[in-house]
Amino acid sequence: MSEVDFDFDHQRHPRLFIPNFLSLQECKELEFIHKSCSSVGYRPNVFSTTLSHLIATNSSHFIIPFILIRERLKDKLEEFFKCEYELFIEFTGLISWSKGASIGWHSDDNRPYLKQRHFSDGEPTLIMPKAGDVVMYTADERNIHSVDEITEGERLTLALWFSRNGSHDEDTQLISLLSQHLCFNICWARLHVLGYDTYISQDSSCKSDVSELLVKPVRLVRGNELLDQEFVNILHALQVVHFYCWEGSALQTKVSNIDSKVVKLTDVQREKISGLNSVLLNDVAFVSRVFHGMPSKEKGCICFDWTGIVAAAAAWEDYAVKLSKQIHLQLPYWKMHESIYNVQLGEYVSHNRQFQEKSDF
Repeated sequence: MSEVDFDFDHQRHPRLFIPNFLSLQECKELEFIHKSCSSVGYRPNVFSTTLSHLIATNSSHFIIPFILIRERLKDKLEEFFKCEYELFIEFTGLISWSKGASIGWHSDDNRPYLKQRHFSDGEPTLIMPKAGDVVMYTADERNIHSVDEITEGERLTLALWFSRNGSHDEDTQLISLLSQHLCFNICWARLHVLGYDTYISQDSSCKSDVSELLVKPVRLVRGNELLDQEFVNILHALQVVHFYCWEGSALQTKVSNIDSKVVKLTDVQREKISGLNSVLLNDVAFVSRVFHGMPSKEKGCICFDWTGIVAAAAAWEDYAVKLSKQIHLQLPYWKMHESIYNVQLGEYVSHNRQFQEKSDF
């Protein structure tokens, strides 16, 4: 691995290019994490995966591959810019650019505590992206840069921002998030304090990866009873239960014609549920304090009618479909007016009639 200071005037344009800084295996691992966890980015056709996003979406284990890479990058940066032990990592994120994405000439000093400057002179240096290569440069007018439009494939970049200002250290925030999210899974906890547990019928154990458990189909449990109805995942079950809490009284008229198949828990099932709770709830007393829930010892003493939950599952689906349709109908107007507002049905019909009249030729 050789380093290239690709600007002879280092004072005017301090920057460093290091080919093959990351191994192909490291690049492939980061690509896997990004493609399985990314969210919509800050401009069209751009997607991002930040460490805070991974923690917030119950994928905190995926931050481990970043740690060693961050340390190596920080050490090399401090060595090149002669600022050993002075820098803090402000931001770490994977950014991907798909077909059509680009960004014009800019500098990265647009933070409120940095002065925004403008490009004045100098000739640009073209860098052809290659897996594993690293470019280091200052975030000011001395290193204006751009990204050409992506015409094919997807360009994936690991971006890190550094600062001498310790108040912008992202590690403090990440540690705080980890402390919160490693205590318990929120979906599991909210169900638990309402008197429910969940049973995963598919082959799984408390040794399974937490991210795998969260996407598996589940069944609801209350006391010693198990509702033999499968929910898509833990989030689906939680939404149905809270929909029942919200609309329970309105659903009473619909429960008379509903059958619910309820079975008694076996000892094996009860042991499996206990094992999952030990992983996903961790500290039950802490969960109860946070959400002011019902004490766990009272769960088994509650007489509960499961038909209300079955009715809520059907009503929740109708409700979700209705909202999805509204999004689909209103989105064209939001895009047209660049504003999110409630589009009246009459406006939608009128617009369609005008469109049809203009299209008939």
